[in-house]
Amino acid sequence: MSATRTLSVALGARSYPIHIGAGLLSEPTLWQPLLRGRHVLVVSDANVAPHYLTRVRAGLEDCRHDCLILPPGEQEKTLQRFGEVMQALATLGASRDATIIALGGGVIGDLAGFAAACWMRGIRFVQMPTTLLAMVDSSVGGKTAVDLPQGKNLVGAFHQPAGVIADIDTLATLPAREVRAGLAEVVKYGALGDAEFFAWLEAHADALLACHPPTITEAIARSCAHKAAIVARDETEQGERALLNLGHTFGHAIETEQGYGGLLHGEAVAVGMVLAAQLSARLGLAPAADTGRLSNLLQRLELPTAIPSGLDPPRLLERMRLDKKSVSGAIKLILWRGVGAAFIAPDVAERAILDTLGAV
Repeated sequence: MSATRTLSVALGARSYPIHIGAGLLSEPTLWQPLLRGRHVLVVSDANVAPHYLTRVRAGLEDCRHDCLILPPGEQEKTLQRFGEVMQALATLGASRDATIIALGGGVIGDLAGFAAACWMRGIRFVQMPTTLLAMVDSSVGGKTAVDLPQGKNLVGAFHQPAGVIADIDTLATLPAREVRAGLAEVVKYGALGDAEFFAWLEAHADALLACHPPTITEAIARSCAHKAAIVARDETEQGERALLNLGHTFGHAIETEQGYGGLLHGEAVAVGMVLAAQLSARLGLAPAADTGRLSNLLQRLELPTAIPSGLDPPRLLERMRLDKKSVSGAIKLILWRGVGAAFIAPDVAERAILDTLGAV
């Protein structure tokens, strides 16, 4: 068993640990201290639960607990499923010192976290991410939400977890496509603010794609360290934290236009990062060579780098206008000056965006 790596998200009295390592779900002494009270609801999905639910329940023998198993997929991150979590809490008789455990990927983490934010105006929850994308991104930082047909994550709240338990053993049962989607978010951290990490990813792309345990653990730890530091400085995205949205406004528009049934989130972010780099070059803000470097790395990781066929640029632009990161109708994007140098562009000309969306 590899040594456990532990980081911290420093938020004063609300600080919490991120534990990264192998076999952690089977080590309840590590995560039991994160629970509160005697009521626990485990929320998972039908893909994850058969593999890992028994391990978690073994550590809950002294608690009054129940499990809610939801269908998998982004299309399930809805107000209806949120309502089912609330009903499960009510059936359990969950009090204000109850805890929700989110056992799954980003959809489960977002949905269960939002339920925790709302039940009795806020209860504790623990993230147990089982996908690479959730380990490096959505489980850290306290963003919780559900989607609407009009856009992703439009209904949500900031609600920090009590801790994150990232058991890398769960990646063994993750489809290869899901691993690749998670690697897109890993690349994002290098692209937005760490050129040295980006170069490390280029040097270790083959090992990352093979999910080599020491390499993937290092990538998770470095990604989480980047995000934890940014969240500690800007918890509710008043400034710097917006940099973490590199590629996301483009990516969310693609996901929404496809009805959450096309590209996976990480795949859409990969395309979105390339579009942001292309737009930056188009505006004379960054060298085109860095766009090529980003595209090459993403392609080595077997990720898409172009908008899927059949999507209409004006429709994508319309989706981008509704993105929650836009302000007063102006489209706010994260652009870059090159690898490791992202910045906030608060009011990008729509003509330039449309030209980028329509470029062949």
